Amino acid sequence: RKDFYLNIDNIYLENGELVVTETTTGGFDVGHVSITGELVRMQLVKKHVKEADVTKKIFRKASPSDVDKWKAAKEQEWETMHKARKLALDLNLSMKISDVDYQGDKTKATFYYTAEGRVDFRELIKKMAESFRIRIEMRQIGMRQEASRLGGIGSCGRELCCSTWLTDFKTVSTSAARYQNLSLNTLKLAGQCGKLKCCLNYELDSYMDALKDIPDDVHILRTEKGDARLQKTDIFKKLMWFSYPKEENWVPVPIKHVREIQAINKSGETVPDLGESKEPEVAVKAFDYENVVGQDSLTRLDDRANRNKRNNNNRNKPKPALENGQKPIVQVTKVVTQIVQVKTVQPNNPDRPADGTVPREGGNPSRRNHHRRN
Repeated sequence: RKDFYLNIDNIYLENGELVVTETTTGGFDVGHVSITGELVRMQLVKKHVKEADVTKKIFRKASPSDVDKWKAAKEQEWETMHKARKLALDLNLSMKISDVDYQGDKTKATFYYTAEGRVDFRELIKKMAESFRIRIEMRQIGMRQEASRLGGIGSCGRELCCSTWLTDFKTVSTSAARYQNLSLNTLKLAGQCGKLKCCLNYELDSYMDALKDIPDDVHILRTEKGDARLQKTDIFKKLMWFSYPKEENWVPVPIKHVREIQAINKSGETVPDLGESKEPEVAVKAFDYENVVGQDSLTRLDDRANRNKRNNNNRNKPKPALENGQKPIVQVTKVVTQIVQVKTVQPNNPDRPADGTVPREGGNPSRRNHHRRN
């Protein structure tokens, strides 16, 4: 619910601020500021509203007490709507109360309802006034207005146009779907309001302009191979697909060639065939990148840790037996590492032979298991 208000006191306002405004029925209301300044004049021109017709005023910025009272009123809307629905059901009224809007001062509530015809709700208003102790206003709305007030997500995955930016609800007919070569499936073409989707009109003008170049009286083209029947029309590619009798393949024919064949058929002659033109291939853009999935390992950062773990496991394994006096190169490296470590850590070790030779395996178990860790 939006409206225009006069800022007579020149209060500095920003978008989103809460203000206390005047109402036509007395009391006050609370609302958010949506636009100010020159944008308001643009909206007045767009909605064909004269500045002289704007009479309601902005009193002040909302105080904490005003905000608390406004929030308390909004919290009662859901419960009030269900009670009103129950009262209407008890009176057997063919109407649906879809929404309730409390005034900011909690003295009045507007009930929005949908109905197929005229409804006598005088008895309902009496019962609601006795139950809620407020002033009641009943306002009938259409199916589209109901969907715009309730909101929702459309089949496109986005928020409904009518609840975000669309304010002008134009008539949508099934011919809009027929011009765009859409299947007349009411389940797919209907929106959440139960009516045809408003978005069917968005591209209708573009389709109507493109249809001016396409002949609408072509259904059969006579050829020597048989009568080719129209199966499909691509409006923007300007191609028409035809099929021969007892053949499953469709032949795409440009519109210019279709007009030529049509002119020949009107003169009483036939053509050998449709030209068997192929559908024009769309140039595929060459990408400057390539797929590198699988060329790199996701666990490459774990290689170092796994390598250290394998080295530790190898140290704990028993040394392999040597044949013919040969010694593996890796084993020699380990022995040299042991010698350097022994010289650095224990230079005066009494267990070391005086000639500086390496102790044989089994001579000193404590030195045999001592390795330098890299």
